[in-house]
Amino acid sequence: MTESSSSPVNRLRPRRSCLAVPGSNPRFLEKAQGLPADQVFLDLEDACAPLAKEGARHTIVDFLNKGDWTGKTRVVRVNDWTTHWTYRDVVTVVEGAGQNLDCIMLPKVQDAQQIVALDLLLTQIEKTMGFEVGRIGIEAQIENAKGLVNVDEIAGASPRLETIIFGPADFMASINMKSLVVGMQPPGYPADAYHYILMRILMAARTHDLQAIDGPFLQIKNVEGYREVAGRAAALGFDGKWVLHPGQVEAANEVFSPSQEDYDHAELILDAYAWHTSEAGGKKGSAMLGDEMIDEASRKMALVIAGKGRAAGMTRTSTFQAPEA
Repeated sequence: MTESSSSPVNRLRPRRSCLAVPGSNPRFLEKAQGLPADQVFLDLEDACAPLAKEGARHTIVDFLNKGDWTGKTRVVRVNDWTTHWTYRDVVTVVEGAGQNLDCIMLPKVQDAQQIVALDLLLTQIEKTMGFEVGRIGIEAQIENAKGLVNVDEIAGASPRLETIIFGPADFMASINMKSLVVGMQPPGYPADAYHYILMRILMAARTHDLQAIDGPFLQIKNVEGYREVAGRAAALGFDGKWVLHPGQVEAANEVFSPSQEDYDHAELILDAYAWHTSEAGGKKGSAMLGDEMIDEASRKMALVIAGKGRAAGMTRTSTFQAPEA
């Protein structure tokens, strides 16, 4: 692990919807600023043709510095380390707009050293430019078998890391999966072909207190299909999913937010447990909330749901009333 971070940085940002925007398309970059996505990543990799990448770097710098990205996590996806574009992507974007950038996304991560290399490059740029060292985070995208096998080491490679992302399209190709529909179940397999992959990423992310993000669903007009695939990841505990079209943003924000009923219940559990464990509540380790027994484990589970609701800006519709003596 590198020693780039001079002070702790809050890495847990809302990422229910992570909107991909081609870095070479000014019209899309302009429109993205007005969409209710939690995160926007300006793409220099697959969404940019080779001949457009150099110009896109400067376009991205201009939009990061002059655009209104209020309320959004601002990310740039650079090209992967096997290409000749990566270092110049990072240098141009971070030197030009580092003060208005939250994270660099590194695709096709295969081992921890690729994260270490990016961390070191970011540190040198920050020191050179006089930026706060360690503030800019890293998002690691797992897109092939080698990356998944090494995901534990990758997740612990740098204090800059914020997310581990599943990249389904390249991953499906890397393992010869029998399907051409990204994110959908391959024909002939009776179970969930992605369950192991998603759980493997989730365990590595949670071990290192990182967020886990599901990748894109390419049938952009099939919103119900998107909801189904997103719901699978959300049920496991993933924090969000990529969106490729404005029509998917609302679905992602809804799927990765708790229901109003669950959010209210989580807040009631927290209030009730705090009261029952207090002097006034009798210093009880467990107690009843209606017909439900709650204890420390209940509190931990409620914290997760309440945290997601608060991050989504939800407002509770019920209040805890301490029982009369």
